[in-house]
Amino acid sequence: MKSRIAAISFAAVLLLATACGGDGEQPDTTQGKIAFRSDRDGNSEVYVMDADGSGQKNLTKNAAADETPAWSPDGSRIAFASDRDGNSEVYAMDADGSDLTRLTNNPAPDGTPAWSPDGSRIAFASKRDGNFEIYVMDADGSNLTRLTNDPADDKTPAWSPDGSRIAFTSNRDNNSEIYVMNADGSGQTKLTNKLASHETPAWSPDGSHIAFTSNRDGNFDIYVMDADGSNLTRLTNDPASDGGPTWSPDGSRIAFASNRDGNFEVYVMDADGSNQTNLTKKDARDGTPAWSPVP
Repeated sequence: MKSRIAAISFAAVLLLATACGGDGEQPDTTQGKIAFRSDRDGNSEVYVMDADGSGQKNLTKNAAADETPAWSPDGSRIAFASDRDGNSEVYAMDADGSDLTRLTNNPAPDGTPAWSPDGSRIAFASKRDGNFEIYVMDADGSNLTRLTNDPADDKTPAWSPDGSRIAFTSNRDNNSEIYVMNADGSGQTKLTNKLASHETPAWSPDGSHIAFTSNRDGNFDIYVMDADGSNLTRLTNDPASDGGPTWSPDGSRIAFASNRDGNFEVYVMDADGSNQTNLTKKDARDGTPAWSPVP
């Protein structure tokens, strides 16, 4: 894969994933849609499917690498990273793949976009100042602001549902941990504290919990904790790699990527870790799921 996309350690390994799905049943339209990346057509593209795995559709159809989709809060647009113009940049398109717009334009890699809850801004990771930092811009790409300023790498931003905070991953303490900061970059606080990797934070819709990926127990699994870092719970427990969690709009389920069946697929489970189900079922690498708001 030719991607130089601002991938993010586990995102470079586990976030390479999703696929097929659907068994002839009517699609579940009450839980929105799931966007994901897949290389089933020979290169990484952004796909979308119904929440039950049916109706899988390629949205980008480009020879470059398109990855890490993120929905606008009204479900009308999808931001993503692509190297179609030579290096990884942030783009946005309508939810049907039309009206493509390039939002960043820098020789350094930009990626892992995340929309603010009011849809007015997009946070993303960029290496434009020498190492990965978290930046924010208006949804049209203007008014770029750097939020973090640390010699370490800061990546995978995720807005809290009320828009007041941003969770992110940083290796500033020599290993990857989950941090949170105010939306203006102030008040940066570490939430996890263990000699292991903690990555890809995702807020629950009510803002009370953060799901994330970690290998703290030996291999990558999905964990959840309270928004202040307390009450950590392991949700998956499989010898394979699980990661990249995303919550359903009602908070009852979590989609994630896993290679437990030999290649990366998109799975879904209840928010307590039960009822884990493969949605994509394709001989390809499918991953980085992103759950849309309910239409």
